[in-house]
Amino acid sequence: MARKEFVDLQINGYMGVDFSDPALTKDSFLKSADSIFESGTCLFLPTVITSSEELYKRNIGIIYEAVTSHGLLEKIPGLHLEGPFISPEPGAVGAHNPAWVAAPEKDYLDRLISFAPEFIKILTVAPEREGASELISYATGKNIVVSMGHNLAGTKDIAEGAKAGARLITHMGNGIPNMIHRHQNPVWAALACDDVTSMIITDGHHLPAEVIKCFIRVKGVDRIIVTSDAASVGGLPPGKYSSLGNDAILEPNGLFHNPVKKCLVGSSASVKKCMDYLASLEILSDEELDKVGYYNPMKMIGLL
Repeated sequence: MARKEFVDLQINGYMGVDFSDPALTKDSFLKSADSIFESGTCLFLPTVITSSEELYKRNIGIIYEAVTSHGLLEKIPGLHLEGPFISPEPGAVGAHNPAWVAAPEKDYLDRLISFAPEFIKILTVAPEREGASELISYATGKNIVVSMGHNLAGTKDIAEGAKAGARLITHMGNGIPNMIHRHQNPVWAALACDDVTSMIITDGHHLPAEVIKCFIRVKGVDRIIVTSDAASVGGLPPGKYSSLGNDAILEPNGLFHNPVKKCLVGSSASVKKCMDYLASLEILSDEELDKVGYYNPMKMIGLL
């Protein structure tokens, strides 16, 4: 029988709390964290998306203070920064604000690290950007796991990113334009790269069942990690919401999207719901489900 609780390496918020919100407080973060743990998540990385440097400084500090002052490091061992070194291009930038996308720069990363030393566990980078390989190597040397995502990368870009030290793909199959070249695109490039593990969102909306099956078959169970990519609407009822700078709609079936940009705005599901959906596809055994939902993410961030 599969586990009842799982690890989530990418949660943007939950129960009305957005970790990238300039109004985030220590109390609101802790309240959201309690709800996340109640949802079947035993360990998670709060994710702050592409933001201004001022917001990074404020929110990273608030989250770090909340975690350390309440003895939560064993359950919240660090942050996932999904940006700012991603692609600003339409489709690739997704729900992120392109005005805050930054060029890959070591000095900027150093400043981000300084806001909470040794607390950044994962950094999402677009590997095709000038200076990305150097930044990936530098971040890896700082014990940060680099993930490639929100990009327009080709095979060479992904391979060079992996050679520089990148070990992950951020929500593979998402964070890319709706229309891509049938052969030269970030999905095929990531699938073909044996040196990276792919995170996938199995909420029933981000990826069709047949795509999930193909991704798992190609990458292999040892190189797949399930994540929720949950937004602040996780746990909330259907309706219209403002999230991650988007006026978005949460449909009754759980789909959370920006109808103007025609893109998803994160997920409304917990990682437990994602794992339940994946289990319902009958692709993996209980042991394999435990790998993609617990053991693989724990190993990726050095906790096993």
